[in-house]
Amino acid sequence: MAEHGVSRTVVREAISQLQTRGLVITKHGVGSFVSDTPDFDSHPNSSASLEEVLAVIELRISIEVEAAGFAAQRRNPQHLVCMQNALNILADPTISRDVAAAADREFHRQIAMATDNRYFVDITDHLGIDLIPRKRLNSAALNGGDRIEYGLRLHREHQAIYQSIAEGDLSAAQAAMHLHLSNIRERLRHATFR
Repeated sequence: MAEHGVSRTVVREAISQLQTRGLVITKHGVGSFVSDTPDFDSHPNSSASLEEVLAVIELRISIEVEAAGFAAQRRNPQHLVCMQNALNILADPTISRDVAAAADREFHRQIAMATDNRYFVDITDHLGIDLIPRKRLNSAALNGGDRIEYGLRLHREHQAIYQSIAEGDLSAAQAAMHLHLSNIRERLRHATFR
């Protein structure tokens, strides 16, 4: 970070892209290492089909709803600060799609961290930026809306998740995460059948 004068978010995004390409393997609590043999041939700049993105959303629903519940029970003040920092970035409707995707990913990664279960973090890190549909697809355009309105809608959903986790409400956190991911899935499905 110091050598290149960049933020932690930029470094995480770079590591995430290297992970997605199978060039770096991250072991929670140990570090990131160059992979001997890349094992994942998806490239973040490749064109992703809507079906692939929907499949990732389904996987996320099965994992992140539970993660939100655990995060509500186990989060500490530092997790909440990191989540809020990501939300502060997402609150700016003028940020670029890349910056929004990085902040979005960081928000979800902090929820995984708050579970205090390294496997939630590992799966989040393995999915990397593919976790975030707006990085792989122009989600706002697919939904026929403008980017600013789409970003504000996502921010409201993220805020509800954060609030439930901050309040330690397991059921509300799970419900808010389920609603958020289901809304993304339905918006993308709706775009498919236009």
